[in-house]
Amino acid sequence: MNPTSHQHSAPGRVRRTALLALLAAAPVVLSGCVSRPLLAADSGRLQVITTTGILRDLVSQVGGDAVDVVSVVPDSADPHSYEPTLRDARNTVYADVAFSNYALLEEHNVIKTLDANLAPDAIEVSLAEEAVKYAAELIPLVENVNLDTVWLGMRAEGQGRQLGATRASEVLLKATAATGPGDVFAYLTGSIGDTDVYFDSSDGFDASDGFADDTATLPADAHTHLSWAFTEPGVYTLTLQAQLQVDDISRPIDLGKPATYTFAVGVDPLEAGAPGATVLDEGHADLTVDVDRRAMGVQYDPSGGGEHAQQWLEAERVVVDVPNKAITEIPAGRQYSFIGRAGDRVYQLAQAVLGKHVHGEIDPHLWQNVRNAMAYVKLIRDTLTEADPSHAAEFRASADAYLAELERTDDYVRSTIGRIPEGNRYLVTTHDAFGYLAEAYGVRIAGFVTPNPATEPSLADRRKLSQTLRSLRVRAVFLEPNLRSRASTLSEVAGEQGVQVCSIYGDTFDDRVRSYVEMVRFNADSLRRCLSP
Repeated sequence: MNPTSHQHSAPGRVRRTALLALLAAAPVVLSGCVSRPLLAADSGRLQVITTTGILRDLVSQVGGDAVDVVSVVPDSADPHSYEPTLRDARNTVYADVAFSNYALLEEHNVIKTLDANLAPDAIEVSLAEEAVKYAAELIPLVENVNLDTVWLGMRAEGQGRQLGATRASEVLLKATAATGPGDVFAYLTGSIGDTDVYFDSSDGFDASDGFADDTATLPADAHTHLSWAFTEPGVYTLTLQAQLQVDDISRPIDLGKPATYTFAVGVDPLEAGAPGATVLDEGHADLTVDVDRRAMGVQYDPSGGGEHAQQWLEAERVVVDVPNKAITEIPAGRQYSFIGRAGDRVYQLAQAVLGKHVHGEIDPHLWQNVRNAMAYVKLIRDTLTEADPSHAAEFRASADAYLAELERTDDYVRSTIGRIPEGNRYLVTTHDAFGYLAEAYGVRIAGFVTPNPATEPSLADRRKLSQTLRSLRVRAVFLEPNLRSRASTLSEVAGEQGVQVCSIYGDTFDDRVRSYVEMVRFNADSLRRCLSP
């Protein structure tokens, strides 16, 4: 077997008759979206499913007429938040080969749909994680949102493999108790302003249903962004219990004893916790369960610069500072009514990054460096050859021709960006998806501007952005077409500063850009056109 893939070991095509049973197990939603291609049992070609349109295009370039290929995530949709449909589950059932990017790029239910519905003999490859075989260069995912308060998320550390966990398993973080003068809420604001409430102390905690209404789920070895709101000043505690759900039919496994976290809301944090406790008042912090050690605590990076400087702290030895400068008003909209009435004041630790954004340590957007995409193509060639040796010569010839085109494309991107004056090569976007582009082609990330998901951006936030644009003499800011409607603050400030707003593509295609080569060439042209004098 190819070492870059894994197969379910039972034989073959029984899935064609087990479709309904497999669909019943799939974590999918109904959708009335436009018709997209279907895989089939009788086409005579290799049936391939990918998670994203970018991977679909790479597979089609290598497979040609010998494969049928569809993607789960449709073009123009966000792979970080897309929820799969029954059509996607049905396509997965018929797939001989499945390619995901992974490195926690895709919404977890996309991965669960693949893993729940692939046939026992299907080959499944996680390209980002296997591409190092062909010298793909990985970089850490660095987040620096310059918040005025601590950014507080949640994390599941470790793989849990000794407990039987797979990438489709889930870690359950359950709020079982809370104390304090008011109510505490933890919630996630999605890309279009919808909210998922994870913890809500206002209606108590119900042990009879396993605290189902106060449970957050994460894949193993991942973390997520959250907003936190407190209705009154004072000292709060929140008790969390962690469990591992290996699969949909097994009983959850307890991951150590519950942990209690302390919050100082509008009061002196030094007086709120145990003597000598560490005050979390800046940088990044995650309430964390270490799955492998079966222990709970806090992963803390006081510098806020990324994932490489994490400290492990015991839960009982920290105090989360929610200062008076965190006071804000509950925004209008029914999606926030669970907190209180619009206009009421609450203390809030903001989510920092808009949208459902669960990720791990490695930046998953490898394809922004064309040479990494070439590693993907080689893995795709190997995998298709393993699945269908009768077309091996075709796959190799197509891959060789496409790799030559990617070599030319890499040269084009490098030379095109190289014609931008070095002092102008600053990239400001609304998405942290371009680290590989920056590192490979000599662009400097000046910032990814993310709107506060619960309130209008403050005057201070706007001033910081304005100062960045002025001091660096930034000539343009860049928006992904599918995110343009969410970026009003960036567009407004750019307009005030006389800065262009230009397009750049990150995760997905649309009607204008339909292939990987078109995408990276468009990005290079857009950067040169908008950043050059």
